[in-house]
Amino acid sequence: MGTLYYGDVATPIEIEDRALAHVKVVIATKLRRGESFTLSWVHGPDQEVGRSTVWLHPSIPLRFVFDEPEPALLSRAWIEALATSANSSGGLLLVDEPESSGS
Repeated sequence: MGTLYYGDVATPIEIEDRALAHVKVVIATKLRRGESFTLSWVHGPDQEVGRSTVWLHPSIPLRFVFDEPEPALLSRAWIEALATSANSSGGLLLVDEPESSGS
């Protein structure tokens, strides 16, 4: 389970390593362009039922921590799906990996 630390939020965001690797690519691309946007996710099974959203801005500290020492192989289809949601008015929504994904 990977962890996303954003700003001075007391509770870090836990995201499975492979998903976090894909989210990282999309977030880094948008922030590199100076774009602000939201990131939303459904709470995990060990958390209170619900969902959360954070506002991502280039000036707020952000750190990605992965449990796995080796980087995940990335799926272009998943990155594209995440990027499409990030560019929408609803912001980046952590969606499942598409079934027919390839590198």
